Amino acid sequence: MKNSCLIKGPITPVLISELMASGNDDAGAGAVSIFIGRVRDDETDGKRVTAIEYSAYEEMAVKEVEEVITTVRSAFSDVRSVFIVHSLGVVMAGEASLFIMVTSGHRDHATRACRHTLEMVKERLPVWKKELY
Repeated sequence: MKNSCLIKGPITPVLISELMASGNDDAGAGAVSIFIGRVRDDETDGKRVTAIEYSAYEEMAVKEVEEVITTVRSAFSDVRSVFIVHSLGVVMAGEASLFIMVTSGHRDHATRACRHTLEMVKERLPVWKKELY
């Protein structure tokens, strides 16, 4: 699988397992850091969120993800791979909508690079969400 993609619907446990397995083919990667973002059932004005509908400017989002990966790999010399997957369409409360995995030689770079990747994704990706009640 490519290191980055937009997918329709939630990020399933099966996909997460496949992504994690694809990051295990590098014996030099001593650390794997993962972030999984899930839809919360927040309450707003007495209404409970049941799902979020994600939309994106897909061509631009793919370019931004590639730039995020390049930036992270440049900023953290020990990083060996960066995987970013974001949902499009409807994702129910409790389901995953964002998956980030960073592999590196050592844990410090993996954890810091994963956090940095997350912040860049949230800031730069042209992905919008509409809460459904």
